[in-house]
Amino acid sequence: MRFRLLKKNFIAVVALLAVLLTLFYIMLGTKVVGSEEGVTQTAKFDYGTIISMRTSVYDSNFKQLIQNGERFPSEPEMVIAVQVHNRPAYLQMLIRSLENVKGIEKALVIFSHDYFSEEITQMVKEIAFCKVLQIFFPYSTQLYPAEFPGQDPRDCPRDMPKADALRAGCSNAEHPDSYGHYREASITQTKHHWWWKLHFVFERVKVLRGYKRFVVFVEEDNYLLPDFHHFFHAMVELRKIDCADCDVLALGNHKGTSDFSELSSKTETAGWMSTKHNMGTGISRELYYKLMGCNNEFCTYDDYNWDWTLQNLSGTCISKPLKVLVALGSRVLHTGDCGLHQKDECRPEVAQQRVDEALRQTESALFVSQLAIKAQSPAEHQPHMKNGGWGDVRDHALCVNYAARL
Repeated sequence: MRFRLLKKNFIAVVALLAVLLTLFYIMLGTKVVGSEEGVTQTAKFDYGTIISMRTSVYDSNFKQLIQNGERFPSEPEMVIAVQVHNRPAYLQMLIRSLENVKGIEKALVIFSHDYFSEEITQMVKEIAFCKVLQIFFPYSTQLYPAEFPGQDPRDCPRDMPKADALRAGCSNAEHPDSYGHYREASITQTKHHWWWKLHFVFERVKVLRGYKRFVVFVEEDNYLLPDFHHFFHAMVELRKIDCADCDVLALGNHKGTSDFSELSSKTETAGWMSTKHNMGTGISRELYYKLMGCNNEFCTYDDYNWDWTLQNLSGTCISKPLKVLVALGSRVLHTGDCGLHQKDECRPEVAQQRVDEALRQTESALFVSQLAIKAQSPAEHQPHMKNGGWGDVRDHALCVNYAARL
């Protein structure tokens, strides 16, 4: 009897050891041990097939492995969320700018991808100067190349008249946009990604539970000046004292670095304008909840641009128009000369030359000791002509459901 019990116990111990060893090797396959200064964790991403990429996307978004977490164990003082597509040369410029930001080791930088490639992922994995999280848009057109939300071959051609589309019986014949055009997946993806990313950062990123500061949203073709972290904190303090009703921070503008020395310490307040305030956009959790109250209105408004859609919400669904505290001396440069809104050939080497010149122009006027509000404009609803491109009810339904599904 005793022998049987010992034998059963021995078998149980062996089985337990086998399970523990299996778990150990599984965990080993998803972690990469870095230098002695800290440990870098990176999710293993399988690029082999569309199905394997979909699986990797969901796995990575669930695990949320923090790169350089042990090297920088403190809670982040600021969070920067980067929307990444497929311009690696511009992303590399952004990463170099991040490395040169004084105080960046106190930040968490989230890279949100809608295009999946080893080259881009490896660029981010090589970052060692701050905590990093990579998240992946699960409804990318790359993951659904021949079905919605990608471009379904059964969909109507963009410029087909509705009467012809109805006769042809293409799948979305009933739902052209306000100008009679049918959806283009490559055009709709940016707005989808931005809204999904906003939800995911505020609702699903585990390390940000309890984070109450602003999240600054930038894009892969942005370049941050070296005092970006310093200026962000100065803007937050200025808002507390002189603009408590400001909803948004705009750390960048589209005026470049002209008159930077004169404007470096100056800000202004204004109502949200898409063409002025969509670069280096600081959004608080309080504003996020206001936007969630307009989930349906954001997702059904016929404009493929997230920033123009926000302008429509300001003063309509959001009854009090959004008030923005704006940096007159931009801390964000726009390097992109190609992409969704620019049809020119990409020339990153020219963009780098412009950046180098801007850095020379601004160097002596960075790290100002105090900010001031130079001008205050009324925050009013700014009506505009919608751009279309967002008339398909499938886009509306998917967008609305991010809040529930993510």
